[in-house]
Amino acid sequence: MLCAITVERDGTPATVASSGEDARRLDEKQYAFDDGPCLTALRHGTTVLVPDVAADDRWEHYASAVSGEGIVSVLAVPIATDPGAAAALNCYARSKGVFDSTTVAEVERHALSISRILRLALKVHPPEIYPEHLRSALKSRAIVDAAVALIMVQNRYSRERSMELLHLAARATDTKLHTIAADILRGVALPAADPPQ
Repeated sequence: MLCAITVERDGTPATVASSGEDARRLDEKQYAFDDGPCLTALRHGTTVLVPDVAADDRWEHYASAVSGEGIVSVLAVPIATDPGAAAALNCYARSKGVFDSTTVAEVERHALSISRILRLALKVHPPEIYPEHLRSALKSRAIVDAAVALIMVQNRYSRERSMELLHLAARATDTKLHTIAADILRGVALPAADPPQ
């Protein structure tokens, strides 16, 4: 199981803790779509369980992106915070059946137990964790990563080949990489691009 904690302030989500780089990357894919189990959990204050991402139609593009990372199921549990912020504990599993009722209840108890320390941390740290230019760069990176994952899943390409196609399309159309990536996430087909001779 991979885990991460997302905090959203002023409509901007950020991963503030994670079990590793994989969990952080999975969270950031969701931010690129501005929707998904974690963001739904923290924005609505309800536990969200996705037992099989391939069979769930609530977040189709996000599901495709995380499936490309080998994720099969997702659990997102809200963490109570003070006004002005929202948070959730996100858990990702690479197999089915991990999030049974006992595990869900345990994760909910854990989210409750970390609420107090998270509230304190949010009071101590100002809302502007990153300067605006850095936050913009991180969001742009998340959009590109999500588009690459979508190309991988849809075409069964390697990460390297998918990234290469994205770069070729950007050069061929004289468009910024993150703009092409955002279009792909909205369902626009990857522009055709001839590989360099």
